[in-house]
Amino acid sequence: MDQSSHVPGTGADTPSRASRPATSTPAVSQRRAWLLAARPKTLPAAVAPVIVGTAVAIREGGFDLAATLACVAVALLLQIAANFANDAFDFRRGADTADRLGPLRVTAAGLITSRQVLIATGIALGLAVLAGGYLVWLGGWPILALGLLAVVSAVAYTGGPAPLGYAGLGDLFVFLFFGLVAVAGTAFVQTGELTELALVAGVPIGCLATAILVVNNLRDLETDRRARKRTLAVRLGPHGAVAEYTSLVTLAFLVPVLLWAQGHLGAWALVPWVLIPLAFVMIRGVMVETGRQLNARLAGTARLELLFALLFAVAIVR
Repeated sequence: MDQSSHVPGTGADTPSRASRPATSTPAVSQRRAWLLAARPKTLPAAVAPVIVGTAVAIREGGFDLAATLACVAVALLLQIAANFANDAFDFRRGADTADRLGPLRVTAAGLITSRQVLIATGIALGLAVLAGGYLVWLGGWPILALGLLAVVSAVAYTGGPAPLGYAGLGDLFVFLFFGLVAVAGTAFVQTGELTELALVAGVPIGCLATAILVVNNLRDLETDRRARKRTLAVRLGPHGAVAEYTSLVTLAFLVPVLLWAQGHLGAWALVPWVLIPLAFVMIRGVMVETGRQLNARLAGTARLELLFALLFAVAIVR
């Protein structure tokens, strides 16, 4: 269904005057609208920890292809569900306004109603639970507990009475779930053990995933402030957010060296350092660019995380 034939909903699905787009939204097919809602550029943050966690499992002699595929499915479905929920709840809370600088939000643009997006959120979460059943069978109650917490957090990030993203806790949430939990959990369901390497390997991935969020929140700092969305970037201010981004990227590249120094990895641990020039480009861009210019840095940071995960996985396996 194209934008031209869409009839906006009523009640919670009707945008306020402040949240209506300032200009008419270009015609977008229904398929394209749902693709926009899924935000494919964010999906590397879901796949990267599975790549690294599987590398840890291979190194520790416990690789399981079926478990790896199930981890990929769960990670992608949870990320998509969180993106859907974020689209709908930010619209309902008035955070997506006419002066939004980021990519098009389908609910605010009137392409899909918030009710439809929330139904899709439920479907994605249900599919994640189904795929996660196999992982629970492999990993037992720890995976069940983490899985339930991840499902709740995917919605609570922007939904519920006290959204994590609106309280400045989004950065911590992303670091934990897209870093430590995702990497260690992927390794655990394959090896049955929680090792120091699995936990430490989750740190750089969590740092880079959080860096993606920092760019997003730095770009939206002013509109978030007006919407009373107290992200960490709003709390720290632009200079503080840039410092956070720089620290996260720097720490990500230091961890492999630390693992090498401690004897956990060989000299291959330095392979991810070939990405340092790209990291410098990202840091420089975040320092000097503002507004919509940061959309390219957000996508670039996501690519940096995926490339880092691939090279880090090589270092771990070697």
